[in-house]
Order: sequence, then C-alpha cells, then structure tokens
Amino acid sequence: MSDVALSHLGVAAVRLALVIECLLAIWGSLALSYQLRGAPLKALGLAVWIAVSVAMLSALWQGRLAVGTCGFAVVFSGLLLWWRRLRPSNDRLWADEVAKMTTGSVEGNRVILQNVRNFDWRSNTDYTQRWETRCYDLQRLDSVDMILSYWSRRAIAHVLISFGFDDGDHVVFSVEIRRQKSQAFSEIGGFFKEFEVSVVAADERDVVRVRTNVRREDDYLYRIRIPIATMRSLFLAYVDQANTLVRSPRFYNTLSVNCTTLVYQMMKHIVGFLPLDYRLLLSGYLPEYVYRVGGFDTRYTLDELRAFGRFTARAQKADLSQNFSADIRAGVPRLASPLLATDTASGNASASSAQ
Repeated sequence: MSDVALSHLGVAAVRLALVIECLLAIWGSLALSYQLRGAPLKALGLAVWIAVSVAMLSALWQGRLAVGTCGFAVVFSGLLLWWRRLRPSNDRLWADEVAKMTTGSVEGNRVILQNVRNFDWRSNTDYTQRWETRCYDLQRLDSVDMILSYWSRRAIAHVLISFGFDDGDHVVFSVEIRRQKSQAFSEIGGFFKEFEVSVVAADERDVVRVRTNVRREDDYLYRIRIPIATMRSLFLAYVDQANTLVRSPRFYNTLSVNCTTLVYQMMKHIVGFLPLDYRLLLSGYLPEYVYRVGGFDTRYTLDELRAFGRFTARAQKADLSQNFSADIRAGVPRLASPLLATDTASGNASASSAQ
C-alpha cells in the first residue's frame, strides 16, 4: 500500500474516532445530567466530564492517537462502571398516581387484585385518592379492548388494555412510568434510567377519564379479536408482570421497556409468534400493526375502526356517568363471535406470511 493510501487511511481512522468519541461524550453528558442529583453536584460532574472529553478530543484532533483514544477509553470505562451500578428501586417518594403497586393472587378462576386505582380526578393536581382490593372471575371475562391515548404527536400514544366482564365491569392495565414527586415526564430521560416502571390496574373511569376529560388527550378504542383462553392468559400475564415488578424493580426505557413492548412480549409468550415491526416502537401506529396480524375485526377497514373507536367526545360527555364504560363504547361494533382456540394458529400463520 502506498504512503498516500496509508495517509488517507490514517485520516479516515482519526475522523471515525472523533465521531465515535463525540457521540460517547454526548451520551455521557446526558447520563450525568439525568442521574446526578442536586444542582451543585450536577454542575461539577458535567464540568469535569466536558473538560476531560474536550481535552481527549483535542488530543485526537492534533494527531496524538494514544492519548486521545486510550485516555478517553479509560475515563469512559469509569463512567460505564458507575452507570452499571445504578439500580432501580421501589423505595422512593412517588407521585400519588403511582404511589402504590398493583399485586394479584390467583385462586382457581378467581383473581384478587390489591391496589386497584380508582381516583376521582377533578384536575391534574386536585383528586381524591382511592386504592381498592377487587376480585375478578376469569370465567366471566368476555372481552379485551386496546385503548390508545394521544397527547401530542401522531406517532406516540399511551397504550392501555381493558378487560371486560359479562356483568359490564372493566379493569384496565396500564404500564406506567413510575415517577417521583419531584419529577416531570421526559422522553429523553426515559433513555437514561430516570424512571422506574410499574403495572397499574385501574378502574376505567379513572385511568381513561383522566386522559380524555382532565388532560384533554385524544383517545381511541379497538376491540381485540382473540380467543377467550388467550384473554385469560393475557390477564394472568399482567398479574404476573405486576407481581414481578414488586419483587424485582426495573427501569423504564423509552425504547425497550414501555407500554407497548411489555404487551408485545407478553402476547408473544402466549401465542408463540408475532412479527417484529417498527410500529412496536412508534406506539401511535400500533393499530396498523395489530390489524395486519389479524387482531381486529376484519369486517371493517382500519379507517372505519378508527372512526368508530374515537371516543374522546363521548367520554367528555359521559364524564361522571356511572355507565362510563358503556357510554364510551357506544357506536363501536361488537365482534361477530368469539374466536375459537384453533383460530390462533391460523392467525399466527397469516402474521408470518405478512412479514
């Protein structure tokens, strides 16, 4: 190889190293910014990290490869060691709406849930707290609905799963960011271990109404087309996930541990196969994914189901109605008939062929 070629190769290597170190330096700055508590400590930590990063990048720019790369590798390894030692906890001063964690016990077909949230919301800061113990008979479970709540961009929504029983009762499971009283939600912070995650079981008039009537989010309901046996398995999977998080807390992650990915993982465990798709990350587009794999009523187009299912105005009109669950479902077609267990296999096959 000629000297010119070697020279070009060396310049390319330095440029690549600069780009990598810049990205790692930015990541380190964000990690420190979200994890260091207290303004003085945060300012000091960031100042030291930025100064060291700039010094290493300057050395690399000046052609001192050993100092620029090895030096940065040493300090970044120290940062990673600190990062890996950060551990999630259930013992913090939590915001009221996630102050308690749902747990459940199973006795045959009966499921007893402790800490079912049933707040009476008047505003985001004015509410009556109620945490209840409720009992559910899995033999009476007859529907599962997916509710999407949009608060800003079309690509992002919060996903709730509502289980309905033949007496008209509903309980909703919501995978929630477990934030502390002093914290505000941050999508970026969700990448940097700022929040824990919790599974909250709630009364539908609490967890849905607070979004449509108090926070003025835009909500849609879709009836899920799965066999009764799968509905029961999914219900029990939520209970198991809630119990597991009580024993072993986890950090929320905007990309990998959130309200969509946990549901996907539970359903994949139950049915055996579900294709990966970018819409599992962009939760606002989740209905397109579920429709594609055969999870909705295929008598209608997705646009029709979306129009039927938009219940924001109905929820705002129903408000404190004791028939809130029935009111928000007005105009949403019921499924033609329950799926048989054998339909799951055919649904999986069609999902596979759609990949």
